[in-house]
Amino acid sequence: MPGPGPIKGVSCMARKGKDTRQLQFDFEPSGGRPDAKGRTSSSARKARGKSAKTGAKSATGKSAKGKATKRNGPKKTAPAVQGAGAASVPVPEAEAPPLRSRRKRGAEAATAESMAAKQRDISVSEFFAKNRHLLGFDNPRKALLTAVKEAVDNALDACEEAQILPDVRITIDPVDGSENRFRMNVTDNGPGILKAQVPNIFARLLYGSKFHTLKMSRGQQGIGISAAGMYGLLTTGAPVQIITRTNPAKPATHYHVQIDTTRNRPEVVLDEECDFDLPHGTSVTITLEGRYQKGRQSVDDYIAQTAMANPHARIVYRDPTGQETIYERQTQEMPFIPVEIKPHPYGVEIGVLFKMARNSRAKTLSEFLRQDFSRISPRLATDIVKKAKLSSGLKPGKITVKDAERLYEAVNATKIMAPSSDCIGPIGEDKLVEGLARVVEAEFYTACTRKPSVYRGNPFLVEAALAYGCKDDGGKSNGDADKEPLMRLVRIANRVPLLYQQSAGAIYKAVLDTNWRNYGLSQSRGALPAGPLVLMVHVASVWVPFTSESKEAVAHYPEIIKEIKLAIQECGRKLGLHVRRQRRIREELKKRSYIETYLPPIGEALRDILSLKEAEVGRVVEKLRDTLERSRKM
Repeated sequence: MPGPGPIKGVSCMARKGKDTRQLQFDFEPSGGRPDAKGRTSSSARKARGKSAKTGAKSATGKSAKGKATKRNGPKKTAPAVQGAGAASVPVPEAEAPPLRSRRKRGAEAATAESMAAKQRDISVSEFFAKNRHLLGFDNPRKALLTAVKEAVDNALDACEEAQILPDVRITIDPVDGSENRFRMNVTDNGPGILKAQVPNIFARLLYGSKFHTLKMSRGQQGIGISAAGMYGLLTTGAPVQIITRTNPAKPATHYHVQIDTTRNRPEVVLDEECDFDLPHGTSVTITLEGRYQKGRQSVDDYIAQTAMANPHARIVYRDPTGQETIYERQTQEMPFIPVEIKPHPYGVEIGVLFKMARNSRAKTLSEFLRQDFSRISPRLATDIVKKAKLSSGLKPGKITVKDAERLYEAVNATKIMAPSSDCIGPIGEDKLVEGLARVVEAEFYTACTRKPSVYRGNPFLVEAALAYGCKDDGGKSNGDADKEPLMRLVRIANRVPLLYQQSAGAIYKAVLDTNWRNYGLSQSRGALPAGPLVLMVHVASVWVPFTSESKEAVAHYPEIIKEIKLAIQECGRKLGLHVRRQRRIREELKKRSYIETYLPPIGEALRDILSLKEAEVGRVVEKLRDTLERSRKM
């Protein structure tokens, strides 16, 4: 298609000084006449540029090399386009096209086939190796604490399950004098571990015996000790060393194992028989990068709090400096051993209920409810099936999702007895006081154990113990040296101390929500109460709802917060009686000191005024003392 022709007969005004003339000219569109493909030839562009320069000189009377106008002055004029036989005038200069930036070229576009080729399975060990902060290995100091904690928890659990009074020894030694590399060893007198189970227990994540059991225990997920060994392998390259014996008549087994993070499977580096000092038990050694530091949230603090929560255990601890601390056993009585229970109907959701029914071996729905759940009697099972409007002869393996939903609604509409508390092992009020006195020296102790309660069908109970008048307050400063320090809060879950994320859990919230002024303590808004006080709160459950995999804080369930507050308030009332009694005693002593201080001078003054004899002065002073004692409030 031919391009547009020249535009003719265009007139405009040209001004030079006071001389104004009307000019008429013809011009072609910008770029000249295009060729057949719509492009302008280079010769035409060159000719146009040359004629434009000539036209600009004739129209303005100045050379193109004249002075440039200022930024805010008149607009620049471009060379005029000169038509055939027509005068030339200046026209506005067209802006030059912007320079195209040289952009860095990225990756090529992916296709469905290329993306599909990259898809692969990710093992849980690979995930936690890259996200080890989720397991409590955030920094070297916390990593050392977490490794010790996991090994000690396993040792105490094993001893209690075998009903053996725990005797645990913890040693932390620097490796070749290093300040950031340690060899941690935990030895216990438990029942030992079968040889075939050792590699999986210490070098495979999510492998354990407690995840599917509903009873109180320190471990829950089957992650802890394997994660500690994985951290040691990642930071030092050293495998986990285990020595275990199950019977005095058998030799001990010495293992070196490490985890293959790609497959989440153990690799056995060494397997041999060896000597062991104990007739039965286990010794675990992990070499890892860490940082040892005393004070709050340290290994020392964890060991002390573990001794508080486990008065039946003897704990020997040697720190990296060689200092040894021994926490002797406070009682020869074993704690209550929890009994495994079946899940409570209130604690399951529709999907879980559907899966349990499809996998059940029961022949009818009523039999399924009786056999697979706790607190379901034959009569109650029949009532639930009737409420769900399902056939009593329906096999659980043939129910649909709709049937499961109706059964779920019927269960929640039925009043069912709370789950048994035999699955929980409380420390006990007497043992709480003994454990607290084991570490904290104070003038007053009290404790409280609440009755079991339920959250989401999971039974739990709360215990609290309180020590007042501590010589070592141990609390945080409130910013003023003249004021009392803040209360020290010790949080325990299933007999395990929680040292991190104090303000993120339900225990801290319950303490803040308690009005401590009612018990004679001062408390600022949004802060812990002030005073020489240590408060220990223990939450025990078949499944403690932690806020993360690192098990550092208890989640904010209203039922749990309520029970914690009630336990604290019960201890607080006893504390209030003690504080008020101590206050009255101090006031009494103060008033007595006034009497003893000022009565003798008063007697001497009366002698001088009334000319009394010495015997009469004594009688007057005694009479004044008796009068003051009777008149004032005791």
